[in-house]
Amino acid sequence: MGDLFEADGLDTGAPRPLADRLRPRVLSEVVGQDHLLSADGPLGRMVERGTPHSVILWGPPGTGKTTIARLLSSSFKLHFDQLSAIFSGVADLKKAFEAARQRRRVGQGTLLFVDEIHRFNRSQQDSFLPVVEDGTVVLVGATTENPSFELNGALLSRCQVLVLRRLDDAALEKLLERAEAHYGQKLALTSDARETLRAMADGDGRYLLNLVEEIAGLKTLAPLDTAALVEVVQRRAPLYDKGREEHYNLISALHKSIRGSDPDAALYWLARMLVAGEQPLYIVRRLVRASVEDIGLADPQAVGQALAAKDVYDFLGSPEGEIALAQCVLYLATAPKSNAVYKAFGAASRAARQHGSLMPPAHILNAPTRMMKNLGYGSGYEYDHDVEEGFSGQNYFPDAMHRETYYQPKEAGFEREVIKRLEYWAKLRAKRSPRA
Repeated sequence: MGDLFEADGLDTGAPRPLADRLRPRVLSEVVGQDHLLSADGPLGRMVERGTPHSVILWGPPGTGKTTIARLLSSSFKLHFDQLSAIFSGVADLKKAFEAARQRRRVGQGTLLFVDEIHRFNRSQQDSFLPVVEDGTVVLVGATTENPSFELNGALLSRCQVLVLRRLDDAALEKLLERAEAHYGQKLALTSDARETLRAMADGDGRYLLNLVEEIAGLKTLAPLDTAALVEVVQRRAPLYDKGREEHYNLISALHKSIRGSDPDAALYWLARMLVAGEQPLYIVRRLVRASVEDIGLADPQAVGQALAAKDVYDFLGSPEGEIALAQCVLYLATAPKSNAVYKAFGAASRAARQHGSLMPPAHILNAPTRMMKNLGYGSGYEYDHDVEEGFSGQNYFPDAMHRETYYQPKEAGFEREVIKRLEYWAKLRAKRSPRA
């Protein structure tokens, strides 16, 4: 691996990040991209035939784009030249093209790797066309953005677009095992913390190894559990404290009295705060929060009442506007209560962190370009308004996820009607969708 490190102009004795030390030496060591690198994959077939051609590698960060480009140059015995579109301009491109022409004259081919190629403007992208077409360079462009939108059609017509996948759990586990082999010991993590570590990487192998390097540097006797892991690798914003304990005690009392459906106690705490000179805007913010956190769809009008109280206070000012705050407090305290929305969003947020950046299923993706249609975007989508009963029952979760239920309305207020709708749709979904 030292030769690749030296190619970047760095001494092999210099400190190197773990991600660089574990960079694959051959294409078969690249994890998570078997659909491209296997014998039946486009890059596997290209290497087997020994006929390199220009490609665009499209995928999220940390999935191996740079590594694949380097290893392709080694496989085809091409000189590896690298540019970043962020730091390069026309002069850099001309210099790279001329150097490639000089090498070609003495029988040496060039693989030109352009990172963040979508950052080049249209005219800069056009400059690649002649050198790609006449074989002066084999272009490997890397991008995290949709090539259909960011790259010229003429350039796309001369390059094959290959989609790299975010690293799945199995691929990330392979990287963890390689890191442990490098260090000669297992990471000091519980099984749950190890799973959390993979989830935190969100499909990014480089980021995972950066986290591993940080953990490996710790001096710990007992394995870290999930809470300790999060504390170690995530910096939290410092708490902000005005030093006014009564300020927080009274707003907590008001909120909990509303949640507990005690209008008299809630009205008392409101009066206490106003008499003490509390800012009405601070109070009404908490009322808006209570309307969505503790009432939600049990009474969809609650949030409107809270926002209206703010508008009335702004219009009338004190003391008349305070009556609007009192009316809102009484409305919220006597409204039916449900925290189903609050709990549903919390569950959905945990699932989002757990599963990371999974793509939506292909049938609900828009396909404004030919390339996206060829990739299957939008294929099989059913327009619900054209289906019997206005409900197709299709799957809208990522293909890699099982269907999960987050929202569980309560038998309170308007949510009673929501329950009926959800039960009806569940029956239709079970009848029409094999994944229900």
